Amino acid sequence: MLPHVRYIEVEKGAGEMPEHFTGVVFSNEFFDALPVHVARFDQGQWIDRLVGAGEQGLVWVDGGPCAPPVAEYLRRNVSSPAQGQIVEVSLEALDWLRRIADALERGFVLTIDYGYTAEEIAGGKRFPQGSLMSYRRHQAYEDVLCDPGGLDITAHVNFAALAARGEELDLRPSPLQTQAQFLLSIGGREDFQTAVAGDTEQQIQRHRLLLKTLLAGMGETFRVLVQQKA
Repeated sequence: MLPHVRYIEVEKGAGEMPEHFTGVVFSNEFFDALPVHVARFDQGQWIDRLVGAGEQGLVWVDGGPCAPPVAEYLRRNVSSPAQGQIVEVSLEALDWLRRIADALERGFVLTIDYGYTAEEIAGGKRFPQGSLMSYRRHQAYEDVLCDPGGLDITAHVNFAALAARGEELDLRPSPLQTQAQFLLSIGGREDFQTAVAGDTEQQIQRHRLLLKTLLAGMGETFRVLVQQKA
């Protein structure tokens, strides 16, 4: 906790972002939860992947060619796509980054999320069938259509797309890091001793377990993108 720091909570559809401020925009698992378009590469072109009604429930169906904004995103962020490769397109993530950049006069945008780079998905090397996943009570499900309204749906973040869009908005990116690398770079041994401190042995053990999870568990799964506006 940082009691001397003014903290303003902003959520999608709730809370207003300050105008013309200096500070840090901290985004933790925000971009992965935004709505996405889904596209499939077929015979040299990207086509929409839509949701239809089947006999047993909702099913995926192919639509027509992607709309120009979606096609342009894919052209810029997916190189050498493989036949049948599926990719999620988060235009709303780019719009939110623009809103953040417009409001931020000087400071940092700190994004912590799970995702990939454009290089990692080139040619369908990673997530050839897309990265959509659904969750309920911390349990993951691959079928995102199995329980409409009953599951949280997420898509991995394309960090390369965020970094490239940020540069267009005067947000200078630092090299992408894992969460563990980021935490180790900003916290020395004494800082971590402070982080695990507590009034009781039970509190100390709980803080140690949380720190271990941040460094060893989620530390390699989550990545950190730092963008600076001078």
